[in-house]
Amino acid sequence: MIYLDANATTPLDPAVLEAMLPFLSENWANASANYAAGRKARKALQNAREHVAALIDVEDREVVFTSGATESINAVHASVRHLWPQNRLLITTKAEHAAGLQCAARWEQSGGEVCRLGVDRSGLIDLKELRKALQSSQAALVSILWANNETGIIQPMREIVAMAHEYGALVHADAVQMIGKAPMDAKVDFLSLSGHKFHAPKGIGALIVNQRVRFEPLLVGGGQEGGRRSGTENVPGIVGLGQAAALAMSPCSGDLRNAFEAQLTRDWPEAVIHGRHAPRLPNTTSICFPGIDAAGMLILLDQAGIACSAGSACHTSSLHPSHVLEAMGYDSAHAASTLRFSFSRMNTFIEATQAAETVLNSARKMRAIGSAHSRLTT
Repeated sequence: MIYLDANATTPLDPAVLEAMLPFLSENWANASANYAAGRKARKALQNAREHVAALIDVEDREVVFTSGATESINAVHASVRHLWPQNRLLITTKAEHAAGLQCAARWEQSGGEVCRLGVDRSGLIDLKELRKALQSSQAALVSILWANNETGIIQPMREIVAMAHEYGALVHADAVQMIGKAPMDAKVDFLSLSGHKFHAPKGIGALIVNQRVRFEPLLVGGGQEGGRRSGTENVPGIVGLGQAAALAMSPCSGDLRNAFEAQLTRDWPEAVIHGRHAPRLPNTTSICFPGIDAAGMLILLDQAGIACSAGSACHTSSLHPSHVLEAMGYDSAHAASTLRFSFSRMNTFIEATQAAETVLNSARKMRAIGSAHSRLTT
């Protein structure tokens, strides 16, 4: 299999597994225990915290380990909504991940207001529209997906933060897709991430909480994570997250993605690469083959040993077209002809070229099938 669905999940790095194994076998103590084995687990947590902090360029005390970005996003929204009830406005976008969309809906259900910014054809927000929203009402939170999971489009987070802070609003960045792929050049108030997007295990992530910002925990109980996230720590997962963070210090190259796209567009010139001229993740290709059924393509590619997707992994079973592409102004027919390919650092140049040729062959086969069906029905 040539695996090109890294934006959905990444394979576990062997070095990450090696770091985790001792804490799944002999070093299994509870990190809250005061005897030697517990202290050893607690030290491992601190080491992991320092690695994650170094990757994000924050203080280690600002790192809160969670089960993943979905929990982190929920925690941020719930905390801000409760601590600043007088500021009823949440500003987000129409192209968020499902977790962001559902949290925005819950914000409204609690009596708050939500402004959902549009995006242009390249998938970028209009900063003038953001300023207008900030001016119109006293916003509590600007919560935005830093890099889109479907298209790879990177939002101008530095400008977003500066503008939001000018009007007294807090900023949360969903940085799930940024980790290990692109430099994070903005200091936000809250940042969420998931380990399984950069070769750590599933079920572990982190929330970065700026030390100058008040925060109320979503999960209460034993007071772990400095009282910001109760529950016995997932020591093996946290150790794995820390090791993955140490390995992700250098952002990945775009060479494989660029070679892949060049081969596709050379042999299929009518193909449309979404956000091609906008800032994008160096690993992500969202591409439309007009008139070609993406669902059929996925079957052919799967049979040929290529793993990719038609969009977000969270919407695989959905019959609805991509809300991200709709927000960018594309119709449902265009979305139904779109595939997403996302590379990881474990892919090779040979895989990229082989995958491109397989994709082209599958598209040609789908076009031939469509032509034959058209002749039979006319």
